[in-house]
Amino acid sequence: VQLQASGGGLVQAGGSLTISCAASGRTASRCATGWFRQAPGKEREFVAAISWSRGTIYYADVVKGRFTISRDNNKNSVYLQMNSLKPEDTAVYYCAAVETFGSYAYRTENDYDYWGQGTQVTVSS
Repeated sequence: VQLQASGGGLVQAGGSLTISCAASGRTASRCATGWFRQAPGKEREFVAAISWSRGTIYYADVVKGRFTISRDNNKNSVYLQMNSLKPEDTAVYYCAAVETFGSYAYRTENDYDYWGQGTQVTVSS
């Protein structure tokens, strides 16, 4: 499975941005997917995750109520809609995937087998 993250950019505080993760490969359609982010000088942290079936969704507390994860299995794509952005949301955002059907979603990096290259999101104050 290959992952391509896109849609990052520069946005003002309070603004919105949607980033995308496109999966390709033989088993790309059978994956649970997550978003993680890494700010300069900090460790990578969990942001959101969604199961293949969309039946299970997790959010980090710091983004809950502001970010929405969704997926279109027909397009093998996962999206992260980010609203009410704050300067502290500035980071490189990575999507990750693991092959699994059903309602499993994961919040830990070690649970994922495939990683995209990251897309930069910068929120100015």
